[in-house]
Amino acid sequence: MCGRYTITISLEELMLRYMIDETSVPFHRPKYNVAPGQFIFAVIHDGKRNRLGELKWGLIPPWADDPKIGYMMINARAETAADKPAFRELLKRKRCIIPADSFYEWQKEDGGKRKQPMRILKRDRSVFSIAGLYETWLSPDGEKISSCTILTTEPNDVVAPIHDRMPVILRPENEALWLDRSMQDSKRLRTLFVPYPERELEAYPVGAAVGNVRNDDSSLIAPNKVEGQMELW
Repeated sequence: MCGRYTITISLEELMLRYMIDETSVPFHRPKYNVAPGQFIFAVIHDGKRNRLGELKWGLIPPWADDPKIGYMMINARAETAADKPAFRELLKRKRCIIPADSFYEWQKEDGGKRKQPMRILKRDRSVFSIAGLYETWLSPDGEKISSCTILTTEPNDVVAPIHDRMPVILRPENEALWLDRSMQDSKRLRTLFVPYPERELEAYPVGAAVGNVRNDDSSLIAPNKVEGQMELW
């Protein structure tokens, strides 16, 4: 699964990266510990241009009685999304990009008794695009919540020793295809659900403080020396 990530660049840099002219997002500070249940940046295409907004992380289907179901739907398996009622139609017409510059996973050690948090990022430290799906939920009293889920796939050789899943990271040349609402060919979209090339990623251990969602500062991404480990992956 993917349950934590970072997005530390400025709003201006984010808009430039995704060719966005204007946004209603009033302010953005670096985030070093983005967690489920929070409102997160997402990019969609409205048919004319890319738009940047905020979605609640944890998909709430239209038929849900309680929005808390979103905490159980922070991720969706890319391989089966086209077959699941909660995701099937979204895959056809409600796809989004979730910008990130790293994500965290917890590596089991000592036979599973201990978990070491690991930060996974591109070797060039650039922003990447996580594939997501979004939906709008309307409560009986008229409350509207726009939410999203992150698609996951099999891990590459960098992530596999850490976790058995990783987010679907889109190649830059495939971002426009993913956001194109007219593209509804699920077979073609499935070709994007491959593990990101391991040669472009690396991972390193960080401190246990990242496990607490209340912690959110640059110290969370500082490398944490692990005994017996001399270098980055």
